[in-house]
Amino acid sequence: MSAAIIDGASVAERVRAEIASQAADFRQRHGHPPGLGVVLVGDDPASQMYVRMKRRACEQVGMTSIPHLLPADASQEAVEAAVRALNDDPNVHGILVQLPLPAHLDEEQVLNCISIDKDADGIHPTNMGLLALKGREPLFTPATPTGCMLLLEAIGASIAGANAVVVGRSNIVGMPIALMLIKANATVTVCHSRTRDLPATLREADIVIAAAGQPEYIQGGWLKPGAIVIDVGTNKIDDATAEKGYRYVGDVHLESAREVAGAITKVPGGVGPMTITVLLQNTMKAAWRLAGA
Repeated sequence: MSAAIIDGASVAERVRAEIASQAADFRQRHGHPPGLGVVLVGDDPASQMYVRMKRRACEQVGMTSIPHLLPADASQEAVEAAVRALNDDPNVHGILVQLPLPAHLDEEQVLNCISIDKDADGIHPTNMGLLALKGREPLFTPATPTGCMLLLEAIGASIAGANAVVVGRSNIVGMPIALMLIKANATVTVCHSRTRDLPATLREADIVIAAAGQPEYIQGGWLKPGAIVIDVGTNKIDDATAEKGYRYVGDVHLESAREVAGAITKVPGGVGPMTITVLLQNTMKAAWRLAGA
């Protein structure tokens, strides 16, 4: 048995084509394109790379990217002022604060400053709270978890009634994807560093969301035959055989998992392309809402 590879790049391409069509329509109706405002504090290379990727993605679908770049020692007041400036800018429809922020800043307080109507990353506390409430719907859902759900939808996964295991409980991925799976009527178990027997739990899972941040941690022998595996991990490891001396791997050991799983994402090319795509999708949704469409 060899698992089918879930191609996140092709799914993202289809969704981005729809966004580009909507962005062109929006520009024609309103005289300006949808805009994504980005706040970047400091010079972390990974964060800078992500911001560049998001700017290119905006350009490709006909959106504008409005960056607010602040030094690593920026004060709490300066960062919050940058967010409020984007809140007040009529050409900005979605706002992203690139995380993590430097340690001296109060992250929760900064995120609270984002207008809920422009919460393109879906991590405003109000949106997260609505996600957790039965019978309520947030305005926007977090980008990476939503991307995972779109991949499950793209392959026709049966979520209702399925046993789903989420490995990891971060605010960005683990907890929101667990809540989204619950809303989709899965039976969800959230595992973490204190879970006593992770392999035993995973062997009961029809759907596995791996978001532990540990390179190639989950082994194929831990999986239920035929399980669907969404690997959120993006871990940089040394590899002398690679051109750059390193490569990226997921949280799942792909080769052993492919022998057991029914379908699996690979790293890179799985969840990664979906994250930025959903960010654009949320921005487009916000633009229509703010325009009264």
